[in-house]
Amino acid sequence: MKKILTAALAAPLAMAAAPAVAEYPEKPVEFVVPWPPGDLEDILTRMIAEDFQETYGVPAAVLNKPGGGGGPFPGAVEVAMAPPDGYTIGSFVIGVPVIGPQIGIPALDPDPFDPLGIFLTYPFVIAASGDAPYADMAALARHAQDNDVVLGHFGGAALPTRVTKALAREMGFAYSSDSAFDALDCNTLASGDADVINTTLQLILPCLDEVTMLAAMTSERIAILPETPTIGELAPELDISTWNGLFVHEDTPQDVRDKIIAVARQTIASDRAQQVAEETGALVYWMDAEASEAQIAADIETLERIDALLAD
Repeated sequence: MKKILTAALAAPLAMAAAPAVAEYPEKPVEFVVPWPPGDLEDILTRMIAEDFQETYGVPAAVLNKPGGGGGPFPGAVEVAMAPPDGYTIGSFVIGVPVIGPQIGIPALDPDPFDPLGIFLTYPFVIAASGDAPYADMAALARHAQDNDVVLGHFGGAALPTRVTKALAREMGFAYSSDSAFDALDCNTLASGDADVINTTLQLILPCLDEVTMLAAMTSERIAILPETPTIGELAPELDISTWNGLFVHEDTPQDVRDKIIAVARQTIASDRAQQVAEETGALVYWMDAEASEAQIAADIETLERIDALLAD
């Protein structure tokens, strides 16, 4: 009887001595952006971090860790190697889940991430000078049969470059040469350094009246360019866009994911986030985790078609 009483008394004492499980979040949270400060994904992620800090009362900051659109993605590697507890969150462009697992980066192969949601489609466009002798992609294709056309881009491995070249192949022509530029803006076209560029709309907004828009690399037409067709309209099998989303390690608990998602959804729906869309032509929205998974799977298949087309 004495042993039974001793055990009965010891149990609640042991429970009282056990440390309480802390509720997420209880310490600073970091959003990792694998690009320099100032671009659209950085601006929107900072809004999410600000709202996260205000909502949960813990510091939340953005860490910029550039690594290129085609790899090696050091920011993504950092998120992959961090504990799966929701304190290190990735804000990743399409290249991380779609290209990262294919280019021999051990930490990213197999893909260690799950999307929380996609929230941004960059307003990438294919553009030419306003006085170019072609006003759409079909006319460009005809012109390129007998004339040299130089393409300017941000890098040969970057997704927009691959899509732009694949669209040319699909339409029966090829650029005579192409070059990578640090900046692709009004001056690039005005100087004649390139005849056609693929760039983000915000970089050429100052000279929009002096530019010919040939195509938009977005999932739907850009609101301020309603007459410009998407690449998906011109070649449905090449329908892919450059987007950004929030990602966590696949072992991150669901209750932690839910708290991050709750803030991000509210931020993206806010007036200040939607103002970014109005000012830049970007598509700013919230695509949930399930739909984001499906989008990634579809984009992987599309990229395989693009690469096969370019390999011919």
